Amino acid sequence: MDFDIVALNLGYAVAGVVLMWVTYRLFDLLTPQVNFPEELKKGNVAVAIFIGSLFIAIALVVGNALN
Repeated sequence: MDFDIVALNLGYAVAGVVLMWVTYRLFDLLTPQVNFPEELKKGNVAVAIFIGSLFIAIALVVGNALN
């Protein structure tokens, strides 16, 4: 087993998660009129779908950027 490839993939995974978190926080700062955690606690399904689609879009962009 080639541990260099495993370490590289682990680094890409960590970088992807960090970039997704940073992008979510940036989006959260750009939309101050919506409190996403509070809306999720209320059970707002539309906000949950929106955040889920946001994560999928960010994952696609970050995944293509890291390759």
